[in-house]
Amino acid sequence: MKRLFLSLMLLGSALPASAAEVLTTIKPIGFIAAAITRDISTPEVLLPSGASPHDFALRPSDIRRIESADLVVWVGPDLEQFMVKPLAGKSNTLTLLDIPGLPLHRFSEEDSHEHDHDHDAGAHEAHGHDHDDGDHDEHDHDHHAGGIDPHIWLGPNLAVPIAKAIVERLSAIDPANQARYQANLARFEQELALKDKQVASMMEPVKKQGYFVFHEAYGYWERHYGMQAKGHFTVSPERRPGAKTLVAIRKALEEQQARCVFAEPQFKPDVIESVARNTGAKVLIQDETGGDLAVGPDAYIQWMDNMAKGFAACQ
Repeated sequence: MKRLFLSLMLLGSALPASAAEVLTTIKPIGFIAAAITRDISTPEVLLPSGASPHDFALRPSDIRRIESADLVVWVGPDLEQFMVKPLAGKSNTLTLLDIPGLPLHRFSEEDSHEHDHDHDAGAHEAHGHDHDDGDHDEHDHDHHAGGIDPHIWLGPNLAVPIAKAIVERLSAIDPANQARYQANLARFEQELALKDKQVASMMEPVKKQGYFVFHEAYGYWERHYGMQAKGHFTVSPERRPGAKTLVAIRKALEEQQARCVFAEPQFKPDVIESVARNTGAKVLIQDETGGDLAVGPDAYIQWMDNMAKGFAACQ
């Protein structure tokens, strides 16, 4: 009996430690988390493929998933306003916008630059600064003017600080796997550095091409790789583009100031296709939310490659 008891004890000690259950709001953050939990667990993602955090509504089943997770990782209220109430008072959360020293961009910096250096009314309109009645609402003002750009996963230079913050929280929740989290972080840093060089090379010819994007989401990517869109249809997807914006973009396309217009699969491209029709500009798809990529340890690197190929198609 003693031998049997000892054997069971030894068997129990050899079993792998129970890993922490991680839930992220959006796929790209899930990609980064999955790189950290490689061979330990696979994070779950709250939003289904094709859903936008800008207008998502939680279901009762989503609330249960939030309640049961050991760690909930979200960007912050600037992006996922629907998470504010469910996460109120909870300690098992990681708010990425609160990471100390994260190099965040505020929309107002770009707006200020445009107002200081671009006095042409048409150019203002092409950047989404028209003042038609009904074009502005309180949410858009708060989200854009003076607000933080929450699309932080689009900055490859922000991916490592995000990964480090996830490692820190998981190591505290799941100390038995701390060494493995640290090893996975080192691997992610190496793979990211290699892919970053490859993407930088792919983006070189794109710098010379003019293009418009559907909404103002790509600033971190563009700054990191030295790119700059000619403008955007809307500052936020739930805001319909204003008439002056559409006229200004149409004029820019007719004058061949831009070669491409990027739509997004989450939103109907009708207005983009209408504006670009018969101008010679290509309408392309760019999916900053991860598309159909499955969450896995190599997914963020694959997502970067997909983003790079999407932009590189504008030639």
